[in-house]
Amino acid sequence: MVSPHIIRTALQEAVHDGVFPGAVLAVRAGGQERFILPVGRLTCDPESSPVTESTIYDLASLTKPLATVTSLLLLFQQGRCSLETSVEEVLQSFQGSAIGTATVRDLLTHSSGLPGWRPIYERLAQMGPGVAPLHSDMLRNSLETILRNEPLIYPRGSKSLYSDLGFILLGLMIEHTTGLPLDRWFDDAVAMPFGAPLLGYRPTTKFSSQLGGGEKTAMRIAPTESNAWRDGVTRHEVHDENAAAMRGVAGHAGLFGTAESVLAISGAWLKAYHSTGCRLEHSLVRQWVAHQNISNSSWALGWDTPSKDSSSGQYFSEQSFGHLGYTGTSLWIDPVKRIEVVLLSNRVHLGHDNNKIRTFRPRIHDLIMQECAT
Repeated sequence: MVSPHIIRTALQEAVHDGVFPGAVLAVRAGGQERFILPVGRLTCDPESSPVTESTIYDLASLTKPLATVTSLLLLFQQGRCSLETSVEEVLQSFQGSAIGTATVRDLLTHSSGLPGWRPIYERLAQMGPGVAPLHSDMLRNSLETILRNEPLIYPRGSKSLYSDLGFILLGLMIEHTTGLPLDRWFDDAVAMPFGAPLLGYRPTTKFSSQLGGGEKTAMRIAPTESNAWRDGVTRHEVHDENAAAMRGVAGHAGLFGTAESVLAISGAWLKAYHSTGCRLEHSLVRQWVAHQNISNSSWALGWDTPSKDSSSGQYFSEQSFGHLGYTGTSLWIDPVKRIEVVLLSNRVHLGHDNNKIRTFRPRIHDLIMQECAT
């Protein structure tokens, strides 16, 4: 039986040590035992609201597996794409471009040749105010132009380099394939069917009807950090600048949610790993969470797997899969031990260079696994 008291103490010590101002930790073992532990406050201000189980966090790159990878697997099941589908097959404007022949597999394993990051938000700003309308054709066309003209920095498939750009591209491919904006597709195909109503993009709009309006929703969201580009502390808007320039909806970042909502998606993956007849296909899930054997890489298909000095610590099995988020979030799933661990925090509220969470993550995961073994 997992002891929440010992784990809560470790979380409270992390708040005291400045790892984050507050956090929510959710643990599920064997699909049955479960607890959600909130600690700390929304900000460093001692008068700010305490974190609760229902606090909403900017999930940052957890968007990649929860939204983009899950969406692609569903499209794969429907026969609407494959791992060998190329970018130019879906987005015809990419024909003849450097990235055009890259496949869904290349993008999911971060081996497409694309760089990790570029200041797309600056490039969009230079294109003028015409890109502003949400999901406008001009915004989408501008993004395609930027990505189409981006030079590759290594031969495709020769190595793995974690790339936000690749997942921005996957988000565009999902939109083109489904004919829907990414946020609407995600709501209809993933969040609602999987039982995660408090998981989505643009939270003050998405959650307002459930939580009594946009202002009440905003008060439930943990702020990230002060941002000169946006002139103030970012609270209910996505922290990632590129996602913000895309009006908060992107394949690499943009999701907000509660710990319970993240567990809803992780539970679907874990259930499908062991069972047939699930929303996600058993054989495909096993394929997609398996290490892909790319040189010097721990990547599966859109999911990470444990490696030396992994954030998952030393007790998660080799079959485990997970992902991190820059704002201070993480998700790790051990299908052998049937344990799911969600950690949501706003560590960047203390400054984006606050990296204390790097040592905290493996420590808390080790403690959880030791407690689960007793």
